[in-house]
Amino acid sequence: MTRDPLKYIVPIGRVLFALVFLVAAPGHFTAETIDQAAGHGVPLATVAVPLSGLMSALGGLGVALGYRARLGAWLIVLFLVPVTFMMHDFWAATDPAAAQLQRIMFMKNLSMLGGALLIAYHGAGPISLDARAGRDD
Repeated sequence: MTRDPLKYIVPIGRVLFALVFLVAAPGHFTAETIDQAAGHGVPLATVAVPLSGLMSALGGLGVALGYRARLGAWLIVLFLVPVTFMMHDFWAATDPAAAQLQRIMFMKNLSMLGGALLIAYHGAGPISLDARAGRDD
């Protein structure tokens, strides 16, 4: 058995990546978030926003625990694509400060999308429930 302390970087990275999705998920079940999404033109916001919260929570949990991490990452991808383009449409903002903030949020989401795609491709890595079960999915 090799002793590689760097293997702990992978689960720490997974948890840090997933944390934003886990913390934000409960907010997707509030009237305020649903109303904000409806104001951005999200169709069927009363259904879509809680569904996105569920995707965020399940995807984040899967990635953090390394349980079906590839599936969890794809849930995050499916969550991020519409949210990024519908909720952070900086090109439509008329106020320069609001446009700058939305551009930052848009780029942050693109960055997280990249991370999710990497996890979707590479899987959970060492020290994960997937590795313990001998799964690479």
